[in-house]
Amino acid sequence: MATIEGRRQRNNAGVVPPATETGRHTVPVTRIPVDPAAGRKRETDGARTGPAAYAWALARIALGWVFLWAFLDKTFGWGFATPADRAWVQGGSPTTGFLKGTADNALGGFFGGLAGQGWVDLLFMLGLLGVGGALIVGAGMRIAAVAGGLMMVLMWAAALPLVTNPFMDEHIVYAIVLAGLAMANAGDTLGIGAWWGRTALVKRLPILK
Repeated sequence: MATIEGRRQRNNAGVVPPATETGRHTVPVTRIPVDPAAGRKRETDGARTGPAAYAWALARIALGWVFLWAFLDKTFGWGFATPADRAWVQGGSPTTGFLKGTADNALGGFFGGLAGQGWVDLLFMLGLLGVGGALIVGAGMRIAAVAGGLMMVLMWAAALPLVTNPFMDEHIVYAIVLAGLAMANAGDTLGIGAWWGRTALVKRLPILK
């Protein structure tokens, strides 16, 4: 119950009520404005600099290198997965080996018919380069996730039926990770994603984020 102490009125908690008139004087109360946006910004900044953010960033860069290395090795034939005489720059087909190997699979007729076609090779190689580059620099993550996920799903379909698992393999795992990277804004940490997202182009076309 409120009591009177001198000229100030206090409640049981000892808090002075706002603007209480006591005789000739008014007790002012200072209110500190609360900015909800500031709280959201602190939460966002923390998410971009915490341990989880760095883990996502390292996963992004590592997966980007997988795509980019596949492009480089198939283009120049550096002898890891592609011999020099089968390099793309030497006239080799980057997709023939994989697609021909699917002939006995469930969808082998479809995918085998695509082997060696120039437009298939071009799309495949542009996909490897574009997805790999986007993941490493951290910009264009949404398009990279869609394009890379589509590539992985197609490669998974070409391998059906799977030998070591009823339905799950590394292609599906990669597709899921790509989606997670885009949704987690993984390009903002150890990448140019935050700057890229502030550009006028991305503000007009958010799909480019």
